[in-house]
Amino acid sequence: MSPTPTPTPTPTVDLTGKVAIVTGSGRGLGLAYASALAAAGASVVVNDLDAEVAEKAAAGIVEAGGRAVAEAVAVGTAEAADRLVERAVSAFGRLDVLVTNAGILRDRVLWKMTDEDFDAVVGTHLRGTFTCARAAAVRMREQGEGGRLILVGSPAGQRGNFGQTNYAAAKAGVAAMARTWSMELAKAGITVNAVVPVAATAMTETIPAFAPYVEAMRGGAPLPDFLRKGEGFGTVEDCAALVPFLASDAAVGVTGQCVGIGGDRLALWSHPEEIATAYADGGWSPQTIAAAWHTSVGRVPQTVGIPAPRLPEA
Repeated sequence: MSPTPTPTPTPTVDLTGKVAIVTGSGRGLGLAYASALAAAGASVVVNDLDAEVAEKAAAGIVEAGGRAVAEAVAVGTAEAADRLVERAVSAFGRLDVLVTNAGILRDRVLWKMTDEDFDAVVGTHLRGTFTCARAAAVRMREQGEGGRLILVGSPAGQRGNFGQTNYAAAKAGVAAMARTWSMELAKAGITVNAVVPVAATAMTETIPAFAPYVEAMRGGAPLPDFLRKGEGFGTVEDCAALVPFLASDAAVGVTGQCVGIGGDRLALWSHPEEIATAYADGGWSPQTIAAAWHTSVGRVPQTVGIPAPRLPEA
């Protein structure tokens, strides 16, 4: 008779003594991330463009028993990133975790998108992630005790999304930066991962298929399983648990990954890779590619866009 296996102990996620910055954390997903980090023991710098919103969010975390301060600044510039790092160090003495959540939307189809629409979104999401991560990495390397960069991505950055040239491009860049920085910062003990959340936010709750269920949820009704499991769609709090995990010692070996979370679903996104190949002795010509395409590498083309929700039959 074989012995009964010893249960694997549940890892402890304890962030006591750690200090985190969460950009764009005055409300929504960012506030959920900041609150979850504080609940796990971390001291948090809450950031928002609106000073009143940032102060209210930080006060709420303190009232719940956590430690938090506010710093109102628009991310994107090196100066804003330095301010956030300086705030963490002056308030709490160090920096261990950065969550780059700040973002805006300027949705337009390609032929209607202006330079200003494009630059505003890329400046906040992509440049803002870069400048904040750079400032945090400098500080973490100086401390010499490792650290965590947690970048917030999106399904739009993984698959594209209609009307979101700027947002999808920026979020795809965020995923690429996570992979790149995980290599560059490995020797310093700094892990870098991207979170790909799906939740009821101001953006997703306008999706017609989701709207009636989100409205019912606002009234206290639970989201049905076909959304929580089938679509991986839930509340912002459902997405928050991943951030303290990635910030903790339990995730010390997790780096360079894009991790999805939403509702009841946790998922690992694949990295881009070659999925079909063909060869021609001496190389290819336009004519030989045309002749081979539909029976070789192009036989099963890849899909694009975020899949439409699969609703239950009426």
